[in-house]
Amino acid sequence: MLRRINGTAAILVAIAATIGVLIYPIWTYEDRSGTGVANLNASTVNTKWGPLSALDRDFLVKVRLAGLWELPAGRQAMERAPTQAIRDAGDHLIVGHADLDRRVRDIAGKLGVELPNEPTEQQKGWLREMDEAQGEEYQRKFANLLRMAHGKVFGVIGQVRHNTRNTLVRDMADAANVTVLDHITMLENTGMVDFETIAAEEADANTVSPSGPPPPDGGPIASPVPVEPPPGLNVTSLPSAAPQTTAPGDDPGDGSAGNNGQGDGQAGGAGDEPAPGAGAPAGAAP
Repeated sequence: MLRRINGTAAILVAIAATIGVLIYPIWTYEDRSGTGVANLNASTVNTKWGPLSALDRDFLVKVRLAGLWELPAGRQAMERAPTQAIRDAGDHLIVGHADLDRRVRDIAGKLGVELPNEPTEQQKGWLREMDEAQGEEYQRKFANLLRMAHGKVFGVIGQVRHNTRNTLVRDMADAANVTVLDHITMLENTGMVDFETIAAEEADANTVSPSGPPPPDGGPIASPVPVEPPPGLNVTSLPSAAPQTTAPGDDPGDGSAGNNGQGDGQAGGAGDEPAPGAGAPAGAAP
């Protein structure tokens, strides 16, 4: 009797193992219901410019919303103009978001994405905060509210540019990337951006432990090997980043190096050559 029970149990175990082997490939298939790929496909529609995902559509809406509150903020800055740097930042906001809005309305029309016609309640609240502020408080609210908003959308642009399979959305992300970085730069040129608060807020929002090299301990470190083209390779393109104005190893506080971009008013002052994006954002259509 005991042998019969053991034999039956062995048969049942073998049957269960066989069923498990057959079911496992189906269960682990990445496109099954509830997986990221399945969710992506469920929210994606096909267009002649490529698949259009929910993230793509959300990005187009965010670009439109940004213009709906940041363009009025820029106009207010130019009207109140407490400093030339604030006025310059306002000028860039107006020109940049007018261009992005033209682009996003055209792209959304082609892709069939409905866009809002007024800012969110939070964005309206930011505009009210600036309306009610005076003097230096106004300058700080203008610089920090807008810098924080631009910083957050900057991350969204990178995610969309990396993930999108739609050529129109990819073009929109390219234009937004250039314009938003220009606006971030102009806002920081006001000297009113509170980087400590920005870093603290982002740290509170991010619970993942940072990775990377350990903190410096004051001891000697090995010199990194330069990244250079292989010998004999005939490269002809130029770096897309602007050349350094401060040589490596110079003390930026001694005023002797990199002075061309600091003491001669090239940070966006009146009468100087405009920073990239002034008048028309880099990459903007003629």
